[in-house]
Amino acid sequence: MSPVLFVDDEAELREAAKQTLMLADLPVEVLPSAEEALARIGRHFPGILVTDIRMPGMDGLALMARALEIDPELPVILVTGHGDVDLAVAAMRDGAYDFLEKPYAPARLVGSVRRALDKRALTVENRALRREVGRRDAIEVRLTGRSAVMVALRQQLRAVAATEADVLIAGETGTGKEVAARALHRGSARSGGPFVQINCAALPADLIESELFGHEAGAFPGATRARYGKFEHARGGIVFLDEIDSLPLPLQAKLLSAVETRQITRLGSNDPVALDIRIVAAAKTDLTEAATAGRFRSDLLYRLNVVTLQMPTLAERREDIPALFNQLLQEAAARTKRPVPEVPGAVLSALAARDWPGNVRELRNAAERYALGLDLGVVAAPEMTEDGLPAAVAEHERALIAASLAAHGGSLKDTYEALKISRKALYEKMQKYGLSRDAFAEPARDGSEG
Repeated sequence: MSPVLFVDDEAELREAAKQTLMLADLPVEVLPSAEEALARIGRHFPGILVTDIRMPGMDGLALMARALEIDPELPVILVTGHGDVDLAVAAMRDGAYDFLEKPYAPARLVGSVRRALDKRALTVENRALRREVGRRDAIEVRLTGRSAVMVALRQQLRAVAATEADVLIAGETGTGKEVAARALHRGSARSGGPFVQINCAALPADLIESELFGHEAGAFPGATRARYGKFEHARGGIVFLDEIDSLPLPLQAKLLSAVETRQITRLGSNDPVALDIRIVAAAKTDLTEAATAGRFRSDLLYRLNVVTLQMPTLAERREDIPALFNQLLQEAAARTKRPVPEVPGAVLSALAARDWPGNVRELRNAAERYALGLDLGVVAAPEMTEDGLPAAVAEHERALIAASLAAHGGSLKDTYEALKISRKALYEKMQKYGLSRDAFAEPARDGSEG
């Protein structure tokens, strides 16, 4: 359905309006009667209504009243004769968006329609966001993104969260492994229990065993009283072992016993303590390679990776970068008590084309700087791939187009104007790279920070 409905009982005026709007690249449907227009208007109609006031049968004012009953936020532009100006002014108080007095200049019609369409697009977008927020579960709230890899990741997380299986989360630094672990916790039956995070790389070597398993009074010099370990504190919840690849081999053996038996023994005690916990581990290196090299116990790896979740890098979900940057920017502005600065579409497109070796963590730092009014720095060019220049150029081009579509909410016109290419060229490139405007026009219902 065209986004502009133009209603007039005079065929010559309908044809003139149609030509004017189509020359301005504004798809329009012209109709001879109010009844035909009313049949096309619904709560989810994405466009606007332009109607003459004086028409046989149902006139333009009655059409406007009926249309606003269906959707009070629908922009309605009235076309009036010279003697109807006072009537149109009164209609503005009743909810009309604008009015045009005949004979109007073509530019006046185009300008009014464009402004009304912008207003309507904002209304539709806000409604979609409200619907989406209402649908989003605990996992999607934490792991946003419309890329295929993020949709698949959320589907995996939902399936895994509903079980009691131990989980291994793998991914490069900054991809959001802790965020995924917390999302899994919130989406699981253990969400009411504790989430105990243990950074294995930050534990003092001489205190690791005590920190994890606890100790009895007198177990070692300075242990004046008994102390629960992290595992006991996590009863009824989840233990998140971050950077488990940093855990020393001797402790890996004791951890293996705890994972297998769901029991621990405090230092200085011979009595086992039963545990009601679920274990989620994260590693920034390949544990299979580490096990082959003898740096990680293969039996512990087999126990932990009942399910393995792979966190994607930002390079693998470039189309998510514009929306993710805006989300991080809003959070940064709220923390610093500053207004949220506007980010031009060209900047968002450049951010999506840039390499982010630090992934979401690095993007968050960039958002913090932008919120403070600092420069984002020079946008890096894409690195050459092993497939040579054509593949690198194609990947860069696809990323720019996807980012521009995301930055402009799926608007093809805004996208090809921003990219300074023709509409036909944009269509051909979208088809070549498998890009669909529907993926950018409204947040995906199935499914970022990641």
